[in-house]
Amino acid sequence: MSTTDGESNPSRNELKQEGSSGTLPPSPTTQSCEESGFAKKRGEYKKRSKAWDHFHVKHVNGVRHAICKYCDKDIVADPKSGTTPLNTHVAKCPLNFKSKHTGQATLCLGETETSAGEVKGALISWIFDAEAIRKSLTYMIIVDELPFKHVEGRGFQYMMRTACPSFRIPSRWTISRDCYQLYLDEKTKLKQLLKNNSGRICLTTNSWTSIQRINYMCLTAHFIDNDWKLNKKILNFCPIASHKGTEVGKAIEKCLLEWGVDDILTVTVDNASSNDVAVQYLREKLQNWGKAVLGGKWTHVRCVAHIVNLIVNDGIKKLEDSVDCIRAAVRYVRQSPSRLKKFKECVEIEKIECKRLLCLDVSTRWNSTYLMLDTAQRFERAFERFEEQDSYMLQELENLPTKSDWTKARFLVIFLENFYQLTVKVSGSKYVTSNNFFTDISHIHGILIEMTASDNDELSSMARSMKEKYDKYLGKIEKMNMLIFISSILDPRTKLEYLEFVVCQMYGESDGTTIAGLAKDAMFELFNEYKMLNTPASHASSLSSDSPTSKITFHGHGDASKIITDRYKLEFKKRKMELEGRDAKSELEKYLNEDCEEDDERFDILLWWKANSLRFPILSKVARDVLAVPISTVASESAFSTGGRVLDTFRSSLTPRIVQGLICAQDWLRSSKTELNVEENLEELEAFESELLKTGAEPTIIDI
Repeated sequence: MSTTDGESNPSRNELKQEGSSGTLPPSPTTQSCEESGFAKKRGEYKKRSKAWDHFHVKHVNGVRHAICKYCDKDIVADPKSGTTPLNTHVAKCPLNFKSKHTGQATLCLGETETSAGEVKGALISWIFDAEAIRKSLTYMIIVDELPFKHVEGRGFQYMMRTACPSFRIPSRWTISRDCYQLYLDEKTKLKQLLKNNSGRICLTTNSWTSIQRINYMCLTAHFIDNDWKLNKKILNFCPIASHKGTEVGKAIEKCLLEWGVDDILTVTVDNASSNDVAVQYLREKLQNWGKAVLGGKWTHVRCVAHIVNLIVNDGIKKLEDSVDCIRAAVRYVRQSPSRLKKFKECVEIEKIECKRLLCLDVSTRWNSTYLMLDTAQRFERAFERFEEQDSYMLQELENLPTKSDWTKARFLVIFLENFYQLTVKVSGSKYVTSNNFFTDISHIHGILIEMTASDNDELSSMARSMKEKYDKYLGKIEKMNMLIFISSILDPRTKLEYLEFVVCQMYGESDGTTIAGLAKDAMFELFNEYKMLNTPASHASSLSSDSPTSKITFHGHGDASKIITDRYKLEFKKRKMELEGRDAKSELEKYLNEDCEEDDERFDILLWWKANSLRFPILSKVARDVLAVPISTVASESAFSTGGRVLDTFRSSLTPRIVQGLICAQDWLRSSKTELNVEENLEELEAFESELLKTGAEPTIIDI
């Protein structure tokens, strides 16, 4: 056995002999160290305990000391005491983020977050936990989209030293590793959730080019879990070689294989031709995997928001001159704080009580144009007074808005409001959207018909142009996905009768009856497919191989009784299966023959199907999958807004792996809770500025 200084241990007899004559003579090595004042090198000691991983070794006057790596506490490492003092300190060290504080908890008035994401005050017990603080710091960096260097900011470090001086703030490199580890941990949880989920998954996907000129694809999964809760999870935010359909299809296939997901019902994409190729590629793969429902003929779902965008843009072009005049006037007012201040004075003089603020649109997004016109037309009198007071406005602008322009703007706002509300409704990802889509497009169809017959020639021309585009995408049933009709039938408030009535109103009695018949056939076809998929194959094989009418052969005294009992059990099993089969066949008819539910705003369609899943075991499986179908790709596109904030000009060096980890982890952590509004609320800023004026403080001029 060797000592810590590398020399052999003396025997007990030798120690006794030397001890009888006095003290032990110091070894040359020890003596030289003491004389020189230098401690022995750490590598000369063989440290067997893991406690030494947290300490540096130092020698003072021949005595070994252990220096804590976290708080620099000096502990005498006496060999007689072993490593017990070291382990005790490691467990209680306030700067060791892995230590568990064993002191008494402190009661304080804090805040707790409910499952719905609401924060409420509560009396809580608090105890210092460095690891929990570090995890919460990682959570903050991801959810609030903060840069990694935020932890090294002077203000943040000053705040942490004041609030919790015992916490050791990690570096930007450490926090980046923590963020990616949190992503991996959440990914493992999501994989387990998808594995345990018994329903099918619907996908949405879209592509985007970052400031780095890298093509990214976002793949989002939509599904209803075993508790009948609608889920939206971003699976991948990964770079792709190009926007070609084949490349996108291969990227989706790779993502699905990585996640172990193959039960795909639909893929919702926009109207780009490359997406048609991508969906066809994926449909073939699903067929090869044996997972395509009805051969995948309803796999392709077109984004309704993009279709509405094409329809509305055709209509706005008819009134483009009036829209351009109002846009130029809004831009002129917003160009300088002095003009904006003068405009606010005009609003006060005209006694306009509208609290909205002028906003400028993005010309390629009709919904922002609608919001701009809706706000601007409320300040028509203020604009007229501003024109009288500002002599430079007429010089800079070629055409000022006229009475006719404002009248057209008001008509256009009323007209576009229906399309705007439809777009907002179908863009939701926290509630079911597919069941109301047919009702919404029927309303749009009726509005277009009425506006086409308007006495106003310009509005009538605009409506006709939009009606042509509507008929191109939604006018013929051959171009529509039948799941739109099936989801309406699966709504207990409408069912088949309402569908038949509406299509007859839209397309006439003859064509409407034909369309309703096709929708009913599609409903029964899908139901029969699910009935076949959910019939256990083992029952049929056992009944066919062991027929109860087969000849009985006796081999012993007890064989007759046993064989007859087995035959009765088999006959009972077959009869029960036949009865269940007859019930399954009439299950859909039973649902359709029942009265519709009352149309109440508080009606929860998923809760209804959860409560009636025992009555309709097969049909509830159909409803669970079909109602999860998203009819818009906004869920995937919204991730690009996050991507644009994560990959700004100051953080363009982030690797695609880190980008995917940040965006996916943020989506999973936010889950169904209220999303963070990253845009400033301008009305609140106005109210804040008013409060500053009341108190006599000098407000900061904010360019809105």
